Amino acid sequence: MRSTNPVLNAKTFANVRQVEGAPVMTLEGTVNRTAFLLLILMATATWTWMEAFIGAPVEGYLLAGIIGGFVVGLVTVFSPGIARFTAPVYAALEGLALGAISAIYEAQFKGIVIQAVALTFGVLFALLFIYRLRIIPVTENFKLGVCAATGGIALFYLVAIGLSFFGVQIGMLHQGTPLGIGFSLFIITIAALNLVLDFDFIEQGVEHGAPKLMEWYAAFGLVVTLIWLYVAILRLLSKLRSR
Repeated sequence: MRSTNPVLNAKTFANVRQVEGAPVMTLEGTVNRTAFLLLILMATATWTWMEAFIGAPVEGYLLAGIIGGFVVGLVTVFSPGIARFTAPVYAALEGLALGAISAIYEAQFKGIVIQAVALTFGVLFALLFIYRLRIIPVTENFKLGVCAATGGIALFYLVAIGLSFFGVQIGMLHQGTPLGIGFSLFIITIAALNLVLDFDFIEQGVEHGAPKLMEWYAAFGLVVTLIWLYVAILRLLSKLRSR
């Protein structure tokens, strides 16, 4: 059971002991947990969004969401068994950050957020449909390819962040040039392919009878990918609008 998602990887279920006779992970349970986390995320995002549009400062929400979400996310990754407690906290914190980010983009480009949300869920359901039809074979080579691309993207962003401290900006990250748009499309493609691998990982967990508490952890991992996909789509739309 392998996934390029750093949250959902091959060791996840192996590190959690299955008790004989205990309830096991189900697809329905994972879907329900994912929906619950998304509701929490949307609730806090709406709060930050409304605060922003009545003129209240949202920088504090943004920083708390990004830093707090990162810390809680790391705790969850290293302790999957407590995901039922930490995953909702992570969703709430990320919602604060996404609400602020979305409000900033919306102030610049009217209607961009609803477009990004619609496209994110459109990609989610389209990839789920494709996965269920087995149109994309999730082979080991496919997994390794997406894994390499995901790792490369992570390394690229780390380098870009490091360079920004010295006043060096990488244009294609922010500019609506053909190269910048192409780069955003590449990011979205890799994020979408991560969804496919996450579906496969969850299905494998269900088939292997993983502990029921892992439904929370699997839902947490899927939400991580969806957040990445939404932000990537938002950035692409902003580049297209700025042209």
